[in-house]
Amino acid sequence: MSNAVGPLEPGKGPAEQVDEFVDVANLGAQYVLRAFGPRVRAGGRLVVVASSLGTLGQLPQELWGRFDGASLEDVEKVVEEWRAAVHDGTAGELGWPEWVNVPSKVAQVAAVRAVAAERREKDLREDTLVASVCPGLVDTRASRPWFDDFSEAKSPQDAVQPIVDLLLAEHVDPALYGELIRDGKVVEWKPSTPR
Repeated sequence: MSNAVGPLEPGKGPAEQVDEFVDVANLGAQYVLRAFGPRVRAGGRLVVVASSLGTLGQLPQELWGRFDGASLEDVEKVVEEWRAAVHDGTAGELGWPEWVNVPSKVAQVAAVRAVAAERREKDLREDTLVASVCPGLVDTRASRPWFDDFSEAKSPQDAVQPIVDLLLAEHVDPALYGELIRDGKVVEWKPSTPR
């Protein structure tokens, strides 16, 4: 399981924070997928903790093609192009959201989808799971600066239970394979109605 995040701080500009965030969240997930993907045994589970912000609907539609159906190499390239655009101040002109969390999370989910697409047939035959998971809003140090209302937030213990259930399920549900999963259900990658 890959679960790491570089902290983001309100009041700091995107260029000040993008490197650490991408290095931890994106490169970390990509390294885990590359290093452990080939080593996952039949019946194993390879999961990246992501966010429901990691869906195409969080981005302007003109950016969807950069991630939808992309290979892992394509995703890695887009992440580096986006990071460079944040640094040179052109990210907004290119349509990227200002908050670096959104493109980063979309890239995490896209990386998992890319790896899963290559392995799907064999993995499903062998009851192996590759997916990304979203624990939902959890009251943690990383989320505290960004949200005022935690009345509906999960405790870390409550957030992890659906993930553990997924990991320990007797068989892989093909409908969940390669998807972003929250509380046992697929989070839609691409909106059925474009905005």
